[in-house]
Amino acid sequence: MAVGPGTLPEFFPVAGVKIGIASAGIKKPGRKDVVVFELAPSARVAGIFTTNQFCAAPVVLSRRHLEQGAPRYLLINTGNANAGTGARGMADAERCCAELAGQAGVQTADVLPFSTGVIGEPLPVDKIVAALPEALSGSREDRWAEAASGIMTTDTRPKGASCQVDLGGHTVTISGISKGAGMIRPNMATMLGFIATDANIAPDVLQGLASELGEKSFNRITIDSDTSTNDACMLMATGQYSGPEITADSPLLPRLREVLQQVYLDLAHAIVRDGEGATKFVTIDVTGAGNQQEALDVAYTVAHSPLVKTALFASDPNWGRILAAVGRAGVPDLDLEALEIYLGDVCLVRNGGRADDYSEARGQAVMDQEEITIAIDLKRGDVHETVWTCDFSHDYVTINAEYRT
Repeated sequence: MAVGPGTLPEFFPVAGVKIGIASAGIKKPGRKDVVVFELAPSARVAGIFTTNQFCAAPVVLSRRHLEQGAPRYLLINTGNANAGTGARGMADAERCCAELAGQAGVQTADVLPFSTGVIGEPLPVDKIVAALPEALSGSREDRWAEAASGIMTTDTRPKGASCQVDLGGHTVTISGISKGAGMIRPNMATMLGFIATDANIAPDVLQGLASELGEKSFNRITIDSDTSTNDACMLMATGQYSGPEITADSPLLPRLREVLQQVYLDLAHAIVRDGEGATKFVTIDVTGAGNQQEALDVAYTVAHSPLVKTALFASDPNWGRILAAVGRAGVPDLDLEALEIYLGDVCLVRNGGRADDYSEARGQAVMDQEEITIAIDLKRGDVHETVWTCDFSHDYVTINAEYRT
């Protein structure tokens, strides 16, 4: 169950990026569950990671390796998170990196590990190591679609985005994949994202883009308010296009940022559309806030309300649940007479109560749609924030109750 068609794009290969896929049988025999990205020596990598203090061993190690130099390989496994595994988990992650490095002829610190799956179980290192030769020998530039499937866990469909754009007469290619369907909450939302471009981007600009674009996309989605132990989103730039290096004052940067932002949003929205058990894609749009924090507080209080989310699943225009969530969001001195709440283009709340022109039939017409916008104008300032979420269905409970069975 998911919202929208979810068709993968035709991926443009990114010069300087090769991808290998293999089956380690971590959770299901025969499943392709190991993905290896091979990057050209010229590549630069930046990223953002989970803020969960119980972050997984691969997150700790990826951060450490990223600080030490320019990574050449990304090693991703699904089916096991290697989180909550203590010293053994760190040793297992290090061994996986060392084994890949040895086979590829690079240093251990040149490998960034990523894991996703069940928390608290030892990583089956021997299975992963045994799958590495297959992944390395089959590495090609045209395996993005297979990689999108290879990193899935409870996802019902693979997620990807790809485009080409002209920058000052030079063609730039951008391709990316993401995974995630549950344990999705801002500050990385269980998700992994890998975006690559052949543009030549200065290191400080690359990290700035990774942080800025991740903040406004993956850190603005929520399915169930749970922040994962393993979240990571990496931005890779191989520098193999024909144009100049893009620096902070480059005239090419604004257009590149715009296109990258759309790729980030497409990948983040795909996660929400494939939220566990999701039947609705919901935009929470807060305007007129006095500052960013109160805008986000209102948006997330609505997005995380089980009563709002179950009403969305039932297509029930129970607007009192939205009103109640706004009222408990913690905004000081909220002017109830001034604020307005909309469901699509239908005004629900005005002048402190139900809008005079509201009718149940008009509210129902909006709630019957797959894609819904809840708009809240606080009338306190000019700050605007948007968060994307989905509904809570019977299937969400079933999927998570049966996750380990």
